[in-house]
Amino acid sequence: MPLTSKSYLTTGHQLSRFIHQVNTLEFENESVVLTFEEKTMQARIYQRLILVTLILCNISCSGQSPEKTSSVRLVGGPCEGCEGLSEYGNKTLSSIDTLPLFKEHEPKLKVTGTVFKKDGITPAAGVILYIYHTNRQGVYQTKGNETGWAKRHGFIRGWVKTDLNGQYTFYTFRPGAYPDKSEPEHIHLTVKEPDTNEYYLDDYLFDDDPLLTPSVRKKQPVRGGAGIMRPVNENGLLVIKRDIILGLNIPDYE
Repeated sequence: MPLTSKSYLTTGHQLSRFIHQVNTLEFENESVVLTFEEKTMQARIYQRLILVTLILCNISCSGQSPEKTSSVRLVGGPCEGCEGLSEYGNKTLSSIDTLPLFKEHEPKLKVTGTVFKKDGITPAAGVILYIYHTNRQGVYQTKGNETGWAKRHGFIRGWVKTDLNGQYTFYTFRPGAYPDKSEPEHIHLTVKEPDTNEYYLDDYLFDDDPLLTPSVRKKQPVRGGAGIMRPVNENGLLVIKRDIILGLNIPDYE
């Protein structure tokens, strides 16, 4: 059984007591003073006792389970707000999610696609995708009781976990640009692989957005693949299809 700090103290106390008894031969409350030769023999016994104790401690300590070390691969560089990906609480994630206010707002939007491993061929199952965006007025809408990153991201957000074929689908609505029109309409995207930390990918952008100027297009880092998509109207529902390649243009990803 592994020795604890308490057992170390107990063993040390017992050893000290035993040494004291040997030193004075305390038997039946009678003390006998040792001769010089006996004390020499006693010293050798001490040395052997200490050696045996150290060996036992070493074996006992080495037999304990080593502390678990993190096996999470760190990639992607700094990512402010990526912690929001873990804020789905007790929600059971599936490959499909419907964001708040989907029914209330137009135009309605379907965001779908397949997540692939870095080879661009093998579907990646069990990957969590987290998205959030503004309302139609370009504001990250809140209710006032938000906690964590919802205070900044708002409540219009959703999570999916890719299925065995790497597929995912979000149902939401097309977001509005910021009131000052400083950026085009966009949907933020964060990804989490089972063995990797969260990292962000290129935003979903709309190819028909007049704010998506040539200069803005050139600045896109294409993390995980191009995020600029042209929506297609399918029976009154805008649909954008975006496939994602994990690790593509992601720093420190091997």
